[in-house]
Amino acid sequence: MKGGIASWLGTAFALLVGAWLLGGVEISGIFAALLAALIIGLVNAFIKPVLFLLTLPITLVTLGLFALILNVLMLGLAAWLSPGFHIAGFWSAALLAIVIAIINALIGKALDD
Repeated sequence: MKGGIASWLGTAFALLVGAWLLGGVEISGIFAALLAALIIGLVNAFIKPVLFLLTLPITLVTLGLFALILNVLMLGLAAWLSPGFHIAGFWSAALLAIVIAIINALIGKALDD
């Protein structure tokens, strides 16, 4: 439970950092970031595993690079579903996915210690 809440808050923080760093990402406030992080978590829990299995051959051929494309698509879906969260384009979403991954990895590492 503690890890799930930390991951949710970490994703919300990463969204706020991404909106601050990247020009193509807009978050209207903290509540919008928390809601978007919740939607990202739900999308990653229920939709992403199915799409990952369906695209596994492409992911293997591209040596895992297609997983980044899948993350970008999941962020785009979450932005479409979340009020107050907007991503301008593919490259903004790709950079945001990298920011989220780095921040979540740092939070995960901090919680393991």
